[in-house]
Amino acid sequence: MQMPAPRTELTVTGREAAASGLHRVVIVGGGAAGLELATLLGDKLGRSGRAELTLIDKARSHVWKPKLHEIAAGSMDVGLHEVSYRAQAHWHGFRYRAGELTDIDRDRCEVHVAPFADDDGVQITPARSFGYDTLVIAIGSQSNPFDTPGVAEYALKLETVADARAFNRRLVSACIRAHAQNEPLEPHQLQVAIIGAGATGVELAAELHRATRELIAFGLDRIDADKDLCLHLIEAAERVLPGLPERVSESAQRLLEGLSVRVHTGARVAAVLPDGVRLADGSIVRAELVVWAAGVMAPAVLRDIAGLESNRINQLVVRPTLQTTRDDNIFAIGDCAACPWPEGNAGKGGTVPPRAQAAHQQAALMVKQIVRRLRGKPLAEYRYRDFGSLVSLGDLSTIGNMIGGRNGRGMMIEGLAARWMYLSLYKMHEYALHGFTKVALDTVARFITRRTEPHVKLH
Repeated sequence: MQMPAPRTELTVTGREAAASGLHRVVIVGGGAAGLELATLLGDKLGRSGRAELTLIDKARSHVWKPKLHEIAAGSMDVGLHEVSYRAQAHWHGFRYRAGELTDIDRDRCEVHVAPFADDDGVQITPARSFGYDTLVIAIGSQSNPFDTPGVAEYALKLETVADARAFNRRLVSACIRAHAQNEPLEPHQLQVAIIGAGATGVELAAELHRATRELIAFGLDRIDADKDLCLHLIEAAERVLPGLPERVSESAQRLLEGLSVRVHTGARVAAVLPDGVRLADGSIVRAELVVWAAGVMAPAVLRDIAGLESNRINQLVVRPTLQTTRDDNIFAIGDCAACPWPEGNAGKGGTVPPRAQAAHQQAALMVKQIVRRLRGKPLAEYRYRDFGSLVSLGDLSTIGNMIGGRNGRGMMIEGLAARWMYLSLYKMHEYALHGFTKVALDTVARFITRRTEPHVKLH
């Protein structure tokens, strides 16, 4: 049976735009890069009617991805931090359309989007197509399973809010189950294995140590947190945080081991099992919950999409202008873009790393790039400015390296100063979306709420 062709959405605004020659900008992906770009462009061009702006995302709301480990641990109230795409679009002069990218027709300058269904599987919108003059792909990244057996069947991921919520439900259920049963715990019960000791894995391990103890304190008195609970952090490289300087890695590992997290380095995962993980050396790490947080790759839909150049991890290859190498009208930003970084890897070249600071910088440049396109001016080149990296270990500590000065040398920081700098990264993202007044009021409201409610999700 032949599937119906995607319906081309021609709203009144769209027809007027086509008739008047209004420049159509379509942004696919509402993550840190895409939503900041849509908001800034909407304020600059959308409200004044100088361009027609459309943001497409498969979700209905946005949460800053580096916060997912807190949702998974149950230590963050999602409702206080999520941003409704529809409300943001209304306030900032762009349109939001729900759907997931399926293809691009470069000849017709259209992007195709899959039907959108609700949580019950009921279709809300049909397959649609959106015309563009400038297309920006910003659909982010996901973990890389490296074709490891059992990952799809048995491992949980932290790529979306739904993933984080699912993990938290499983965690709470595991604790309640263990508390209620009369027989001794099985070897895998209340054991959590986190695969991948990058920033996500390390932060999740530290957050879980604190959050599980708070959860148990609310009436689950038959569980001994120190005796029954165990967190395993598994990393194929020889140290945790392999992408950061060695002294940062060593400090993080000491702190984790002080929390009784069992750190397994130089341990490649051969398979994920129903009740644990089998390592390449044949040993088994028993675990009731397994989280796959290893590797980075762009979504598979970008692999050779519309004949565009992509690399081995599905990222779209872009030039320093952030334009894709084979189409001047299509840009890619954020984690899904392989952007050249000549200064990277100690001057040996490479691509810009998938970090929130890169997404923020690229979104800011893309606003200028689109304004330049409208004015017929040549585009600027993106130069990534590396300010270092920070890793939060919950309330225990924050550590990282900051890069600055003319020589670009790094300096290790930790403690309260690092904690405030880590928090400021999120505030910068919120400021780009909402402005100073709303961010200040929301911060005060969250401060008050946190002191009148449990610090961990209990259900």
